Formats: sequence, structure tokens, C-alpha cells
Amino acid sequence: MNIVLANDHGAVELSNKIREHLEKNGHVVNHLGVKEEVSVDYPDMAELACKEYLKGNYDFGILCCGTGIGISISANKINGIRCALPQNIFASKMAKEHNNVNFIAFGGRIDYPENPLDMLDAFIEDKFAGDRHERRVAKIMALEN
Repeated sequence: MNIVLANDHGAVELSNKIREHLEKNGHVVNHLGVKEEVSVDYPDMAELACKEYLKGNYDFGILCCGTGIGISISANKINGIRCALPQNIFASKMAKEHNNVNFIAFGGRIDYPENPLDMLDAFIEDKFAGDRHERRVAKIMALEN
């Protein structure tokens, strides 16, 4: 898969772990985030990654900030983006299966009950269920207008 990844200073360590994990598993990662703890604004990182994703040729994107909250809210303000902030493996699977999100977000300062890399793997391995969920996703996207 071809994946775009961006982060702010609150998630440098997590985003590096994610990038290394994905590359080790054969994925191509375009890491647009900061590589060291230099202060940047998470809305800027969300915008950068989302605009890159919307150019095409990406399977999905990953965003990380201190909590994942600000960067996911920012991403969801951009037309065409559906970004989930899962709390666990189940929520990661449902983000793909029911909502067909094109971005997933994590918090570098969050103590997750399950490993974020396992959450990411569950997201990658799952498939969109379609059917009634297709109608619901269309309704979500219609809210942009």
C-alpha cells in the first residue's frame, strides 16, 4: 500500500514507529511530518497530508498529534476526508468496515489499552462492508455541502 503520514511534535516517536512498522511490512510511506520535537501546528500537518492524499495514488493516510483529537478534527474539515480516531482494535476495524475512512489518527501521548500498531494492522487488514454502510457513508459525505 501507498500511505501518507504526517505528525506534529506531540507524536514524533509514535509516527516513527508507525513508519518503520509499515515499511517493514512492505508498504510505501510518504512521511511528511516532523522527525524531531520541533513545534509545529497540527492543523498545518493535517492539511499537508490531506492535500497530498487528495492528489491521488494513496491508499489511505495516517495523522498523529499529542492526542490525535486536534489533527483528526482538522482533517475532517477538508472536503473528501473521513478521519477516524480509534480507541482500540475493534474501533479501528469498524472505521474501515462501516465508515470506509481514508485517514486514521493516533495520539502520541495517549496510553492506549491496545498497541496502536495492532490497531493499525487491524485497520489495514479489514475491508469496507458496503451495502447499508455505503448509503451511510454517502450521507456523511453529503454533509460537506
